Amino acid sequence: MAAPMIPPSYAPDFLAAHGWAGAEIRPLAGDASFRRYFRVLREGESAVLMDAPPPHEDPKPFVAVAEWLAHAGLSAPRILASDYERGLLLLDDFGDIRLRETLDDTPDRERALYEQATDLLIHLHGQPPMPGLRPHGPDEWLSELTLFPDWYCPALGLDVDADAYRTAWTEVLAPVAADGLGPVTVLRDYHAENIMLVGGREGIRHLGLLDFQDALAGHPAYDLASVLEDARRDVTPAIETAMLRRYLDATGHATGFERAYWALAAQRNTRILGVFTRLWKRDGKPHYLGYQPRMWGLLERDLADPNLAPVRAWFDAHIPQDKRAAAWANGVPA
Repeated sequence: MAAPMIPPSYAPDFLAAHGWAGAEIRPLAGDASFRRYFRVLREGESAVLMDAPPPHEDPKPFVAVAEWLAHAGLSAPRILASDYERGLLLLDDFGDIRLRETLDDTPDRERALYEQATDLLIHLHGQPPMPGLRPHGPDEWLSELTLFPDWYCPALGLDVDADAYRTAWTEVLAPVAADGLGPVTVLRDYHAENIMLVGGREGIRHLGLLDFQDALAGHPAYDLASVLEDARRDVTPAIETAMLRRYLDATGHATGFERAYWALAAQRNTRILGVFTRLWKRDGKPHYLGYQPRMWGLLERDLADPNLAPVRAWFDAHIPQDKRAAAWANGVPA
C-alpha cells in the first residue's frame, strides 16, 4: 500500500543536526516507489526532504547522479545534507513550477518548452556517459518487457505465448543494439512531471531534473521517447515529429536513430503497461490505471512502424482489442 505522507519520527533530529531546527515539515509528493518528499520551511527559507527508507530504497545513486549532472552543466538538486543509514536527504528546493502544469496552463508555450527539453538531451548526449553506470541494452530491455506477460496479461485473464513474445522483441531490438549509437547517460524517467522550471536560470539550466536515481548507460533514443511519448500527458504528434527532427538535425544521427526511437518507445510503453498494472495489483496504487488508455494509444502508434512488424503480429495474435485501451475505460477492469 502507498505510504502515508507523514515524515519519519527521526526527521526533526536530522534537520536540527544540519541547521534546520524547528523547521516546519509539509507533505510534498510521493511517487511510484517507496520514496516520499516533504517541503521544509524555516524563516523564509525552504528545502526538500527526501525520505528513501532502507532497505526498500538507497539514496546513494541519487546523490551520485545529481552531482554528475551538475558537473555536466545541468540543474539537479544540490545535496544539502544526508543520512544514508536512515535514507534521508536534504535537497535544494526547485519550487512549485513544474513543466506538466505549465504546459497545461499555457499551451502556447508547448513548442518552446519541448525545444528546451530536447536541447537538454542533445547536451547530455554530447557528454561521455557517467562512469560506473550499468548498461541499458538488450538484456535489460528484454528483462523489463517481462512485466507485460507477468503482470498485465494475468490481470486481464490472458494466457499468452511468452516465448514467442520474447522472440518477437529480440528480432525487433537486435538492430537497435547493433546501430552503434551510444552509450549515453539515460535518465530513464524523463518526462513533464519530473522536470521543474527553475527561476533565475536560462536555457537548458531552466529545467530542473528530478527522479534520475535509476540512470543507466544506454541508447540516446530512450529518453527522447520518454519525454515525447509521455505516460502522463498528451504530446501532439506534430510536436513529437518536430522534436525528433530537431534532435536529428543537432546530432547528425542517421535514419537508424528513428528506427531505434520507435522500437524503444514501444519497449518503454509496453513495460509501463506492466508497471502500472503491478502498481495496482501489488502496491495498492490503482490511480495509475487511469494512464493505461494513453499507454495503449502510444503503443498502437509505435507498432505502426514497419520495423516493429514481429511485435505487432504478436500483439494482434494474443491481445484482443477489448483487452487493450477499452479494458481500462472505467478504471479497474471487470
